[in-house]
Formats: sequence, structure tokens, C-alpha cells
Amino acid sequence: MNDTIKLPFYAKLALTLVCLISFGYIFYIGQEILIPILLSFIFAILLRPIAHFIRHKLYFPHVIAVMITVLLFVLFFIGLFTFLSIQISEMANDFNKIERNIAIHIHNVQQYIREHFNISSREQKQYLDSATQDSMEKGKEMIGTTLMSFTDTLLNLILIPIYTFLILLYRTHFMLFFSKLVKKEYHTKLQDILSQIKVAVKSYIVGLIIEMIMVSILTTVGFMIIGVKYAILLGIITGILNLVPYVGILFAGVLSIVASLTGSPDLSIIVGVIVVNIIVQLIDNNILVPLVVSSKVQINAFVSIVGIIIGGAISGISGMFLAIPIIAILKVIFDRIEYLEPWGYLMGDDLPKTYTWRNIKLPLFDSETSAKKIIIKTDIVVPMFTETTTETDITRINDENLESKN
Repeated sequence: MNDTIKLPFYAKLALTLVCLISFGYIFYIGQEILIPILLSFIFAILLRPIAHFIRHKLYFPHVIAVMITVLLFVLFFIGLFTFLSIQISEMANDFNKIERNIAIHIHNVQQYIREHFNISSREQKQYLDSATQDSMEKGKEMIGTTLMSFTDTLLNLILIPIYTFLILLYRTHFMLFFSKLVKKEYHTKLQDILSQIKVAVKSYIVGLIIEMIMVSILTTVGFMIIGVKYAILLGIITGILNLVPYVGILFAGVLSIVASLTGSPDLSIIVGVIVVNIIVQLIDNNILVPLVVSSKVQINAFVSIVGIIIGGAISGISGMFLAIPIIAILKVIFDRIEYLEPWGYLMGDDLPKTYTWRNIKLPLFDSETSAKKIIIKTDIVVPMFTETTTETDITRINDENLESKN
């Protein structure tokens, strides 16, 4: 007896949208719990090869191998945080110089406005005072929000290593849970979904790490060439903030401009910092992202941008960072479930990514060239309207089409 219920298209569409909205709402109200778990899940996938190596190559017990893996993970971040803290504390000693150089540039801007727009310095000060009269109250609210955010971040920094350890420890247990959750005839498809999710997430994170390293190196070299103080620190910060789509690089650029004032009030240094950031972003967006990151996760740019915006609206920077991995996981699932396959295709990107020029593969941005041509065939006869076509002829053609369908 066949218990499968066939629903019309509009019912399937409605159920799919209800499920997506429900998952989004659950993620929104439970983000403080779910975000650390999702981050831990991603880190666990990334650290799984290390734990496997320690267990099977060095012959450590499973628990000890997982503990060593997580400990190395924590020590790496502690070392990075310590290096950045030392460099930032040295930069803080030059705060008076930064403040003095900023005052020089503000004075030059006011003088330029006074000479070209006939607005006196007193009037400019009045405009600034009126625009920032509520800044103290907003500043107090911002400080309170920042302290709450810092507390949540500190709690997450404690929970994420614990969650990562437990996910790695109980990996087999979770796999058996999924196998018990679905029928035996779907175990092959389940195994395919889980393996592809692991490959997609790990490849994407590895691509991001490579991109971060390359952006840090390029930015550091550029800042050294133009003579910016703390070039290594600013390069590393730019590479890290570049992981946050769109917003991170803007914040890194502003920070680099402010930090460049520790050396000299010369305007050419600021222009040089802006030029270096623009050149690095052109290289990143046109070479590194298409060849390193986008090649790992086949998601089109439209869905990526919409997902990042939705993730940022739901849970801020963490949501923006998690947007692409979550979309990649959904695409893997959708591609392997028959009635969700169109949604997986909508998320995908079938355009060719590179073209060969003199045995060198370069990014391809020609939207007119498609990887494969899609031809939709139909058995319906298209009526040819001429001056002699009558209403009876049209009715006869429509009746023939209905008979051929039946």
C-alpha cells in the first residue's frame, strides 16, 4: 500500500516557505544558544583531521586525541590574541600623537571649507555641536551595549572550546543518531549528505583561512612600502576583519587610516593607506575569492549577499560569518532531496569560473557564457497566427493539445 501523499505545487511551496520561516524564527529567538553551537560545529569539522592524525598516526586514545586537538586550537588563538594585545598596547602609547595629527587634519579641512564655501570656523563648530548634542546620551547607551556584548562574547569564548570538544568526542554517537532517525533505505543518501556537508564546510573554511593569510601579507607589504608604522599589526587586523563580509574591510580601512597618524600628519600617508586597501580588495575580490573561496562553495553571488544581509539582521557579525556555511549546508541537503532540488539549483552557480589564457587559468566574469545550455522541451503545439487564422482554428488547436496531454 502506497502511503505517499502527492501535494500540488502551491501546497509544497507553502510548506517549504513555512519551514524556512520557522527555522529562521527559531534561529532568531535562540541565537545566543545556537550561534556558539554552530561555530563549534564548524570548528569541529575543521579540526577533525588533526584529531584523526593524533589518534591513528600517534596512537593516542580517542579522548586524549580530542583534548590535544582542542588544546592546540585554544593555544593558537591565545597566542594570536597575545600578539595583537601587545601591539595594540604599543599603539595606545602613541594616542596623543594620533590625537594631535587628527587635530591638524581637522584644522586643514575647516580652513578649506572656510576658503571655498565661506563658512566660518564658528559656524562650523555650531553645526558640529548641533549634530552631536545627543552624542553623550548615545555614548552611554553604546558603552552599556558594548559591555553586554563583551560579556556575551567572553561567555562564547568559554563555551565554544567545550562544545567543540564534545562534538569531536561524540561524533560517532551523533552519526548513529542520524542513522536511527531515517529509514534504512535512505542511509546511502544520508551518508552522502553528511559527507558532502563536511567537504563543503571544511573547504570553505580552509579557503577563508588562505584568503585571510594572503590579504594580511599583501596589506602588510603595501603598508611597509608606503612607510606606515605598525604595518604588521594592521595587516593582520585587516586580514582578520576581512572575514566579516563588506563591513569588516571598511572598519579595517578606518582603523588603518587612524593608526597611520602615529607616524606623520602628512596627507600622502592617508592617501597611500586608502590606495593600498583598494588594490588589496581588487586582488581579493577578483582573484582570491573566485579561485580560493568561491571554488570551494558553489553558491551564486545574489544568494550569498541576501544570506549575509539576513544573517546580519538576525544576529549581527556572527550571523554574517555563519551565513555562507549555513547556505552551503542547505544547498547540499536541497540538492539531494527530490522536491527541494529546485531550491538547491537556485542557490547554486553553474557559470564557468575560469578561462585558460596561455595555459594560465584566470577568473571569468562573462555572464553570457554558461556552463551548459538548458533547453526546455514541450509537446504543446504553438499556434501560428496569420491573417486567415480564425477563432475556430484556435479552438481546434487547443482541443488537440488537451487530447495529447490526456
